[in-house]
Amino acid sequence: MLILGIETSCDETAAAVVEDGSKVLSNVVVSQIDIFAEYGGVIPEVAARNHLEVMMPVVRKALEDAGKTWDDIDAIAVTHTPGLLGSLLVGTLTARTLAIIHNKPLYAVHHLKSHIYANWINADSLPEFPLLALVVSGGHTQILRMNAHNHFEIIGTTRDDAVGECFDKVAKILGLPYPGGPAITKAGLSGDKNKFKLPKPNVDGLDFSFSGLKTAVLRAVQSELGLPISHPSYDLKNHLSEQQISDFAASFEKTAVDYLLEKLEKAYEMYPETKSFVVAGGVSANQALREESVKRLPNVFFPEPKFSGDNGAMVAAAAYFEIKSGVAPTDPYKLNIMPRSAIN
Repeated sequence: MLILGIETSCDETAAAVVEDGSKVLSNVVVSQIDIFAEYGGVIPEVAARNHLEVMMPVVRKALEDAGKTWDDIDAIAVTHTPGLLGSLLVGTLTARTLAIIHNKPLYAVHHLKSHIYANWINADSLPEFPLLALVVSGGHTQILRMNAHNHFEIIGTTRDDAVGECFDKVAKILGLPYPGGPAITKAGLSGDKNKFKLPKPNVDGLDFSFSGLKTAVLRAVQSELGLPISHPSYDLKNHLSEQQISDFAASFEKTAVDYLLEKLEKAYEMYPETKSFVVAGGVSANQALREESVKRLPNVFFPEPKFSGDNGAMVAAAAYFEIKSGVAPTDPYKLNIMPRSAIN
């Protein structure tokens, strides 16, 4: 089965052709990172306008790279929710129109499901059920249980900021470029990860909180520089040495990774029947998280780094397993953008 997957939930315009939920025939991604690096974050209206400019060329390129025509495509999948409404609108309108014109079944896919199913793409071995999934990205931090394909139960979620957002904001405090995750990792390579003892948020159960950790870094930087808490965060970078930046980056990354894995270990204690762990989302590309996960947990799976971020292949993979689970296609004439919501 060949599925064309379309992804436009944030600032990547992506399309891919995937065979049987795992074999990627093409994967085209046009990123807007260069546009938003100057601003330190995504501007929703600008993102939507850029999706409009490149959406159809990206779809055509995906078909061309796969060596396929519309006659070969069995279904179209598109990210439906959650995400930036303007960005999602471009993708869903494109997918709806293409489904109607080419008479193809349409599958509206949840963004976080897609990230989880990135672990099935081009994989030499596959996760076993029941499994625990840690979804970590710029907008989401969740732990989910899966007893079978397309069966999800959220058992932990962030109460405020997502871990990826926290990386971005800490990077901004340190004067590092956007996106914050890769910048913090790079800066931390020459830093002492034990230099600064940062507190881990105390949240009951399996839920997360990252707003306090972000504030803890801010206060630690101000204290290290001998500046009052009233000193503006945007100016701190002008007082930090390169070594201080590296030490703070390394210390923050270590704390964030420890916090994520402590919660996942706690989930394992609660569900000892778990056979596999999957880590998904943009932050799953973080090397420290990958290395520590393998050390601390058995049978851990990660997507290939190029499939960790937003891409069309993961959307197509998720749709394939929805189809195999008996999910009916979406009526392209009735598909609407839904509010940001949890997996159900």
